[in-house]
Amino acid sequence: MSEPTLYLVATPIGNLSDLSPRAREVLSSVDFIAAEDTRVTQKLLTACALPKKPLISYYEHNRRARGEEVLAKLLAGESCALVTDAGTPAVSDPGEDLVALCAARDVPVIPIPGCCAAVCALAASGLPTGRWCFEGFLSVNKKARREHLDALAGEKRTMIFYEAPHKLCATLRDLAEAFGGERRISLSRELTKLHEETLRFTLSEAVQYFDQTPPRGEFVLIVEGAPETPDTPEDADARLQAAADEVRRRIAQGETQKDAVKAVSAEAGVKKNALYRLVLAQEEQDNADS
Repeated sequence: MSEPTLYLVATPIGNLSDLSPRAREVLSSVDFIAAEDTRVTQKLLTACALPKKPLISYYEHNRRARGEEVLAKLLAGESCALVTDAGTPAVSDPGEDLVALCAARDVPVIPIPGCCAAVCALAASGLPTGRWCFEGFLSVNKKARREHLDALAGEKRTMIFYEAPHKLCATLRDLAEAFGGERRISLSRELTKLHEETLRFTLSEAVQYFDQTPPRGEFVLIVEGAPETPDTPEDADARLQAAADEVRRRIAQGETQKDAVKAVSAEAGVKKNALYRLVLAQEEQDNADS
Protein backbone atom coordinates (compact mmCIF):
# COMPACT_ATOMS: atom_id res chain seq x y z
CA MET A 1 0.00 0.00 0.00
CA SER A 2 1.53 3.27 -1.12
CA GLU A 3 -0.48 5.75 0.97
CA PRO A 4 -1.31 5.94 4.69
CA THR A 5 -4.83 4.53 4.82
CA LEU A 6 -7.03 2.79 7.36
CA TYR A 7 -8.85 -0.14 5.75
CA LEU A 8 -11.94 -1.50 7.51
CA VAL A 9 -11.80 -5.14 6.50
CA ALA A 10 -14.86 -7.31 7.08
CA THR A 11 -13.95 -10.85 8.11
CA PRO A 12 -16.04 -14.05 8.00
CA ILE A 13 -18.64 -14.59 10.71
CA GLY A 14 -18.25 -18.36 10.43
CA ASN A 15 -17.55 -19.60 6.91
CA LEU A 16 -13.99 -18.79 5.79
CA SER A 17 -15.09 -18.85 2.15
CA ASP A 18 -16.82 -15.53 2.80
CA LEU A 19 -13.49 -13.67 2.98
CA SER A 20 -13.54 -11.73 -0.28
CA PRO A 21 -10.70 -11.59 -2.80
CA ARG A 22 -10.40 -7.85 -2.16
CA ALA A 23 -10.13 -8.44 1.60
CA ARG A 24 -7.39 -11.02 0.98
CA GLU A 25 -5.52 -8.52 -1.20
CA VAL A 26 -5.70 -5.78 1.42
CA LEU A 27 -4.68 -8.06 4.30
CA SER A 28 -1.71 -9.20 2.21
CA SER A 29 -0.62 -5.68 1.29
CA VAL A 30 -0.99 -3.44 4.35
CA ASP A 31 1.94 -2.63 6.60
CA PHE A 32 0.22 -3.88 9.75
CA ILE A 33 -3.11 -5.17 11.10
CA ALA A 34 -4.99 -3.84 14.14
CA ALA A 35 -7.03 -6.76 15.49
CA GLU A 36 -9.61 -7.28 18.22
CA ASP A 37 -7.79 -10.49 19.18
CA THR A 38 -4.42 -11.06 17.49
CA ARG A 39 -4.64 -14.82 18.08
CA VAL A 40 -7.94 -15.10 16.21
CA THR A 41 -6.66 -12.96 13.35
CA GLN A 42 -3.43 -14.97 13.05
CA LYS A 43 -5.52 -18.15 12.75
CA LEU A 44 -7.52 -16.50 9.96
CA LEU A 45 -4.37 -15.47 8.09
CA THR A 46 -2.95 -18.97 8.42
CA ALA A 47 -6.18 -20.72 7.39
CA CYS A 48 -6.46 -18.52 4.30
CA ALA A 49 -2.76 -18.93 3.40
CA LEU A 50 -2.15 -15.19 3.74
CA PRO A 51 1.30 -13.78 4.57
CA LYS A 52 2.21 -12.97 8.14
CA LYS A 53 1.85 -9.32 9.10
CA PRO A 54 2.73 -7.31 12.19
CA LEU A 55 -0.32 -7.57 14.46
CA ILE A 56 -1.28 -5.16 17.23
CA SER A 57 -4.27 -5.54 19.51
CA TYR A 58 -7.04 -2.97 19.40
CA TYR A 59 -10.11 -3.66 21.53
CA GLU A 60 -12.53 -2.12 24.01
CA HIS A 61 -10.17 -1.78 26.98
CA ASN A 62 -7.11 -0.37 25.18
CA ARG A 63 -8.77 1.64 22.42
CA ARG A 64 -7.77 5.07 23.71
CA ALA A 65 -4.04 4.51 24.05
CA ARG A 66 -3.76 2.03 21.18
CA GLY A 67 -5.84 4.23 18.91
CA GLU A 68 -3.28 7.00 19.25
CA GLU A 69 -0.51 4.51 18.44
CA VAL A 70 -2.28 3.35 15.30
CA LEU A 71 -2.94 6.93 14.25
CA ALA A 72 0.74 7.82 14.75
CA LYS A 73 1.77 4.95 12.47
CA LEU A 74 -0.73 6.07 9.84
CA LEU A 75 0.50 9.67 10.00
CA ALA A 76 4.04 8.34 9.57
CA GLY A 77 3.02 6.84 6.24
CA GLU A 78 2.01 3.27 7.07
CA SER A 79 -1.19 1.53 6.03
CA CYS A 80 -3.37 -0.47 8.43
CA ALA A 81 -6.18 -3.01 8.19
CA LEU A 82 -8.61 -2.90 11.10
CA VAL A 83 -10.38 -6.21 11.76
CA THR A 84 -12.64 -7.71 14.39
CA ASP A 85 -12.87 -11.37 15.30
CA ALA A 86 -15.89 -11.69 13.00
CA GLY A 87 -17.86 -9.30 10.84
CA THR A 88 -17.54 -5.64 9.94
CA PRO A 89 -15.32 -3.45 12.14
CA ALA A 90 -16.41 -0.06 13.52
CA VAL A 91 -20.11 -1.02 13.70
CA SER A 92 -21.15 -1.53 17.33
CA ASP A 93 -17.42 -1.90 17.83
CA PRO A 94 -14.50 0.11 19.35
CA GLY A 95 -13.24 0.68 15.82
CA GLU A 96 -15.64 3.61 15.53
CA ASP A 97 -13.28 5.61 17.78
CA LEU A 98 -10.30 4.88 15.53
CA VAL A 99 -12.30 5.94 12.47
CA ALA A 100 -13.19 9.19 14.24
CA LEU A 101 -9.51 9.82 15.03
CA CYS A 102 -8.57 9.27 11.40
CA ALA A 103 -11.40 11.45 10.14
CA ALA A 104 -10.29 14.29 12.41
CA ARG A 105 -6.76 14.11 10.96
CA ASP A 106 -7.86 13.59 7.32
CA VAL A 107 -6.44 10.08 7.15
CA PRO A 108 -8.28 8.18 4.39
CA VAL A 109 -10.65 5.45 5.66
CA ILE A 110 -11.72 2.80 3.14
CA PRO A 111 -14.28 0.09 3.97
CA ILE A 112 -13.71 -3.36 2.45
CA PRO A 113 -17.22 -4.84 2.42
CA GLY A 114 -18.10 -8.29 3.60
CA CYS A 115 -20.14 -10.10 6.22
CA CYS A 116 -22.41 -8.28 8.65
CA ALA A 117 -24.50 -10.50 10.91
CA ALA A 118 -27.20 -7.85 11.35
CA VAL A 119 -27.86 -7.45 7.63
CA CYS A 120 -27.71 -11.20 6.96
CA ALA A 121 -30.25 -11.90 9.71
CA LEU A 122 -32.50 -9.05 8.59
CA ALA A 123 -32.55 -10.37 5.02
CA ALA A 124 -33.56 -13.85 6.23
CA SER A 125 -36.09 -12.68 8.83
CA GLY A 126 -39.25 -12.42 6.75
CA LEU A 127 -39.97 -9.08 8.46
CA PRO A 128 -40.08 -5.66 6.75
CA THR A 129 -36.62 -4.57 5.58
CA GLY A 130 -37.34 -1.17 4.03
CA ARG A 131 -36.76 0.79 7.24
CA TRP A 132 -34.88 -0.56 10.23
CA CYS A 133 -32.74 0.49 13.18
CA PHE A 134 -29.76 -1.24 14.76
CA GLU A 135 -29.80 -1.31 18.58
CA GLY A 136 -26.83 -3.63 19.19
CA PHE A 137 -26.41 -5.26 22.60
CA LEU A 138 -28.79 -4.26 25.38
CA SER A 139 -27.37 -3.27 28.74
CA VAL A 140 -26.72 -5.99 31.31
CA ASN A 141 -28.26 -3.63 33.89
CA LYS A 142 -31.94 -4.57 34.13
CA LYS A 143 -33.16 -1.03 34.82
CA ALA A 144 -31.16 0.45 31.92
CA ARG A 145 -32.30 -2.37 29.63
CA ARG A 146 -35.97 -1.82 30.45
CA GLU A 147 -35.65 1.95 29.98
CA HIS A 148 -34.08 1.34 26.57
CA LEU A 149 -36.89 -1.00 25.53
CA ASP A 150 -39.62 1.25 26.90
CA ALA A 151 -38.22 4.08 24.76
CA LEU A 152 -38.52 1.78 21.70
CA ALA A 153 -42.08 0.62 22.39
CA GLY A 154 -43.50 2.94 19.72
CA GLU A 155 -40.67 2.42 17.21
CA LYS A 156 -42.27 1.54 13.87
CA ARG A 157 -39.10 0.42 12.11
CA THR A 158 -37.87 -3.16 12.30
CA MET A 159 -35.35 -3.40 15.16
CA ILE A 160 -32.11 -5.39 15.29
CA PHE A 161 -30.47 -6.57 18.52
CA TYR A 162 -27.48 -8.78 19.30
CA GLU A 163 -27.64 -11.13 22.27
CA ALA A 164 -25.50 -13.75 23.98
CA PRO A 165 -27.03 -17.17 24.74
CA HIS A 166 -26.82 -16.82 28.53
CA LYS A 167 -28.86 -13.59 28.44
CA LEU A 168 -31.33 -14.51 25.72
CA CYS A 169 -34.21 -15.75 27.87
CA ALA A 170 -34.19 -12.67 30.11
CA THR A 171 -34.03 -10.39 27.06
CA LEU A 172 -36.96 -12.15 25.38
CA ARG A 173 -39.08 -11.74 28.51
CA ASP A 174 -38.21 -8.04 28.65
CA LEU A 175 -39.02 -7.63 24.95
CA ALA A 176 -42.40 -9.31 25.41
CA GLU A 177 -43.21 -7.14 28.41
CA ALA A 178 -42.18 -3.92 26.64
CA PHE A 179 -43.62 -4.62 23.17
CA GLY A 180 -46.40 -7.13 23.82
CA GLY A 181 -46.35 -10.88 23.33
CA GLU A 182 -47.92 -10.79 19.86
CA ARG A 183 -45.07 -8.81 18.28
CA ARG A 184 -43.18 -10.95 15.74
CA ILE A 185 -39.50 -11.83 16.10
CA SER A 186 -36.92 -13.69 14.01
CA LEU A 187 -33.89 -15.19 15.77
CA SER A 188 -30.81 -16.18 13.77
CA ARG A 189 -27.92 -18.13 15.27
CA GLU A 190 -24.64 -19.57 14.02
CA LEU A 191 -24.99 -17.62 10.76
CA THR A 192 -22.91 -19.06 7.88
CA LYS A 193 -21.83 -22.00 10.10
CA LEU A 194 -22.72 -25.68 9.94
CA HIS A 195 -25.64 -25.41 12.37
CA GLU A 196 -27.03 -22.12 11.06
CA GLU A 197 -30.65 -21.61 12.07
CA THR A 198 -33.35 -18.94 11.78
CA LEU A 199 -36.44 -19.28 13.95
CA ARG A 200 -39.60 -17.17 13.62
CA PHE A 201 -42.07 -16.68 16.47
CA THR A 202 -44.20 -14.18 18.29
CA LEU A 203 -42.40 -12.90 21.38
CA SER A 204 -44.62 -15.02 23.63
CA GLU A 205 -43.82 -18.12 21.58
CA ALA A 206 -40.09 -17.32 21.68
CA VAL A 207 -40.14 -17.03 25.48
CA GLN A 208 -41.88 -20.40 25.77
CA TYR A 209 -39.58 -22.09 23.24
CA PHE A 210 -36.32 -20.99 24.83
CA ASP A 211 -37.55 -21.73 28.34
CA GLN A 212 -37.71 -25.34 27.15
CA THR A 213 -34.74 -25.30 24.72
CA PRO A 214 -31.44 -23.95 26.10
CA PRO A 215 -30.03 -21.30 23.72
CA ARG A 216 -26.73 -22.03 22.01
CA GLY A 217 -24.57 -19.67 19.99
CA GLU A 218 -24.69 -15.93 19.45
CA PHE A 219 -28.06 -14.58 18.36
CA VAL A 220 -29.26 -11.79 16.11
CA LEU A 221 -32.80 -10.74 17.03
CA ILE A 222 -34.98 -9.09 14.39
CA VAL A 223 -38.05 -7.58 16.05
CA GLU A 224 -41.11 -6.29 14.23
CA GLY A 225 -41.79 -2.58 14.60
CA ALA A 226 -44.88 -1.17 16.28
CA PRO A 227 -48.04 -1.27 14.16
CA GLU A 228 -49.10 1.87 12.37
CA THR A 229 -51.90 3.66 14.21
CA PRO A 230 -54.49 5.31 11.97
CA ASP A 231 -54.91 9.05 12.27
CA THR A 232 -57.91 10.37 14.14
CA PRO A 233 -59.77 13.18 12.34
CA GLU A 234 -58.06 15.61 14.72
CA ASP A 235 -54.62 14.22 13.80
CA ALA A 236 -55.37 14.50 10.08
CA ASP A 237 -56.56 18.10 10.47
CA ALA A 238 -53.44 19.00 12.46
CA ARG A 239 -51.14 17.49 9.82
CA LEU A 240 -52.97 19.30 7.04
CA GLN A 241 -52.73 22.62 8.89
CA ALA A 242 -49.01 22.12 9.57
CA ALA A 243 -48.48 21.36 5.87
CA ALA A 244 -50.38 24.53 4.89
CA ASP A 245 -48.20 26.58 7.23
CA GLU A 246 -45.10 25.11 5.58
CA VAL A 247 -46.44 25.90 2.10
CA ARG A 248 -47.03 29.52 3.05
CA ARG A 249 -43.55 29.74 4.57
CA ARG A 250 -42.03 28.51 1.31
CA ILE A 251 -44.12 30.89 -0.76
CA ALA A 252 -42.90 33.77 1.40
CA GLN A 253 -39.34 32.68 0.60
CA GLY A 254 -40.01 32.88 -3.14
CA GLU A 255 -41.19 29.39 -4.08
CA THR A 256 -44.21 29.17 -6.36
CA GLN A 257 -47.46 27.97 -4.85
CA LYS A 258 -47.65 25.05 -7.27
CA ASP A 259 -44.15 23.81 -6.44
CA ALA A 260 -44.58 24.34 -2.71
CA VAL A 261 -47.88 22.44 -2.56
CA LYS A 262 -46.47 19.57 -4.63
CA ALA A 263 -43.34 19.21 -2.49
CA VAL A 264 -44.99 19.61 0.92
CA SER A 265 -47.88 17.25 0.15
CA ALA A 266 -45.36 14.51 -0.68
CA GLU A 267 -43.22 15.22 2.39
CA ALA A 268 -46.14 15.44 4.84
CA GLY A 269 -48.19 12.62 3.37
CA VAL A 270 -51.31 14.73 2.83
CA LYS A 271 -53.53 14.93 -0.25
CA LYS A 272 -52.37 17.59 -2.68
CA ASN A 273 -55.86 18.82 -3.56
CA ALA A 274 -56.89 19.16 0.09
CA LEU A 275 -53.70 21.06 0.86
CA TYR A 276 -54.19 23.35 -2.16
CA ARG A 277 -57.77 24.15 -1.11
CA LEU A 278 -56.72 24.97 2.46
CA VAL A 279 -53.90 27.25 1.30
CA LEU A 280 -56.26 29.09 -1.05
CA ALA A 281 -58.88 29.46 1.70
CA GLN A 282 -56.32 30.89 4.11
CA GLU A 283 -55.05 33.34 1.49
CA GLU A 284 -58.63 34.48 0.79
CA GLN A 285 -59.22 34.94 4.51
CA ASP A 286 -56.00 36.97 4.84
CA ASN A 287 -57.08 39.19 1.94
CA ALA A 288 -60.54 39.68 3.46
CA ASP A 289 -59.03 40.59 6.84
CA SER A 290 -56.73 43.16 5.25
